[in-house]
Amino acid sequence: MQSLSLGRIALIVALAALLILTGGWAMAVWNAPSDVVMDKHGWIALGLGTFFSLLVGCGLMALMFFSSRSGHDDAADPFRKRHEPKDRVDCL
Repeated sequence: MQSLSLGRIALIVALAALLILTGGWAMAVWNAPSDVVMDKHGWIALGLGTFFSLLVGCGLMALMFFSSRSGHDDAADPFRKRHEPKDRVDCL
């Protein structure tokens, strides 16, 4: 295992601080007192928005994995080393 450089340690500390600050802000906003009541149309919109966001995200991830496995991404990365079988015989 390599030892962490000073730059990587600073990056990890900065990201951890951002995570803690974001979590604290989210808890403060979530627990903020408000007199706003969401009716059934708001809950329906929230549910449909969540469902379709997850559907689009899962669909795009599936397309990414299928594209990667089928070899369609090989042309987009010309610098990647190709792993060819060692027992392959080139025919003329």
